[in-house]
Amino acid sequence: MKARETPRICLVEDDAIMGESLCDRFRLEGFAVDWLRDAETARRSLEQRDYAAVISDILLPDRTGEQLYRELLALGRPLPPFVFITGYGTIDGAVALLKLGAADYVTKPFDLEQLVGKVRALSASSCEAHGHDFGVSAAMRGLEEQLPRIAAQAGTLLISGESGVGKERIARAFHDLAHREPGRPFVAVNCGAIAESLIESELFGHDKGAFTGAIRAKRGYFEQAHGGTLFLDEIGDMPLAMQSKLLRAIQEHAIVRVGGERSVAVEFRLVLATHRDLKKLVESGQFREDLYYRVNVIHLRVPPLRERREDVLCFAQRFLREWLQAHPGEQRHLHPLTERALLAYPWPGNVRELKHCIERACILSRAASILPEACFEASVNPQTAESAIRGNLGEYLQECERRYIAAELERQNGQMTRTAEVLGISRKNLWEKMRKLGLRAAEEAVPAQASGSEPRTP
Repeated sequence: MKARETPRICLVEDDAIMGESLCDRFRLEGFAVDWLRDAETARRSLEQRDYAAVISDILLPDRTGEQLYRELLALGRPLPPFVFITGYGTIDGAVALLKLGAADYVTKPFDLEQLVGKVRALSASSCEAHGHDFGVSAAMRGLEEQLPRIAAQAGTLLISGESGVGKERIARAFHDLAHREPGRPFVAVNCGAIAESLIESELFGHDKGAFTGAIRAKRGYFEQAHGGTLFLDEIGDMPLAMQSKLLRAIQEHAIVRVGGERSVAVEFRLVLATHRDLKKLVESGQFREDLYYRVNVIHLRVPPLRERREDVLCFAQRFLREWLQAHPGEQRHLHPLTERALLAYPWPGNVRELKHCIERACILSRAASILPEACFEASVNPQTAESAIRGNLGEYLQECERRYIAAELERQNGQMTRTAEVLGISRKNLWEKMRKLGLRAAEEAVPAQASGSEPRTP
């Protein structure tokens, strides 16, 4: 599994004003942009690196966008989705490109919001096709980058995070990475959903006659997970009496069925998850200290969705595509005001709540364009949704810029020089933007001197 990268698009545009405008807007929207001025340079770049999407003008100085696209098709390698910019007189050529496999086109003068929406949806599809599952935020990319190494070496993994953040998705990814052979079992158990009187039998199984009603022997979850992965969700809710037996099973890789005498060897990878603070449970006597230190070897914390808003639209588009795939013939897309409302909402139920929100909106929306009221009709105070879509364009763009710069600073570990290089601006310009937006980095910058030199770190 590869580490997730910032979605990168290729812009092929000779017009300086349009090119600069598009670069600025897409960078504010959280994209990395390679702006190329001619078809030959674009062809070389597309041969050498992967892009989430391509935006290309039909009219280029050295040849047409159609000729560029045909040349790339002739190479026989998969291409990212292409969106072409065309004038009225070249619409026929754009339609011909759609027949060749291009994703879409826009006609000058075009609606920039509409273009951003198209590219965002296409790039999300492209990223998902390359196996990215966890989101585009720096926190989730870092987690995704660690997981292959953890799966290759660790037998036990602890995942913490609020309900609905996607802990089971990470557990399944760990399982897939740890067990390359198909058919290995993945057994998921919610410890908080099993009655205390039944949990030992459910985990370890029982022999025939072990108790009233045990008319036959039964394998428990540990045996069912033999050769694969056992996922124990909400481990913090496990009764104390069972925790000591769990510790022994983990240490010895063997269990004894209820009513049985024979020890049964089991081999498995173990993933445990909780929404609770296990350390505090240990201090209050609700969780065994020896079990805590046994399972807290490799610990991954999944941040709530409100702490990684870059992932909101990524998941919203994914859930929207899944609904459309399940309902052929239907047409739905998110209105820009809805995207803004989704970004402003705090998502107490995290990714799970977002998924249900999109599904509900698809069902309730009478038109193809999903408006905020379809998303938040029953799940949020109307004032919250209303405030989410108020404000002028400048405030919205400023917030987009703040999120984008903050994410890049985190990716570069707060190093301003490197961040400025990636953003394509000077270090002084970055410092000024950070001061204006209220951002801080690991390096504390001071204002530039009157000579015009860049700000220095103390």
